[in-house]
Amino acid sequence: MATVSYRGGKALRGAPAAFAGFRASPGTRTPAQILAHVNDLFDWALQLADGRHVWHDSEPLPWDAEVARFHAGLARFDARLASGRPLGSSPERLFQARSPTR
Repeated sequence: MATVSYRGGKALRGAPAAFAGFRASPGTRTPAQILAHVNDLFDWALQLADGRHVWHDSEPLPWDAEVARFHAGLARFDARLASGRPLGSSPERLFQARSPTR
């Protein structure tokens, strides 16, 4: 989790709000869409850790809110893993599973 936090934070730090809507080419996801999907994955992983299979496809929030969601979601998932409570899914499923939409 520390690596994801470090690398994600480094990639997001200082990115202007206008970056959220950048498209490399037609049909590609914007940075805001990619970050919203990553955040949905962390939300899903937290649900799996608690033994629930709950998936949501979120519409991207404004850039600063989506960045804050990234850090908050990572912190929640990290705290859940560190809590010592039994996991509701195997570690393999938590860290290697594909999202239900893929």
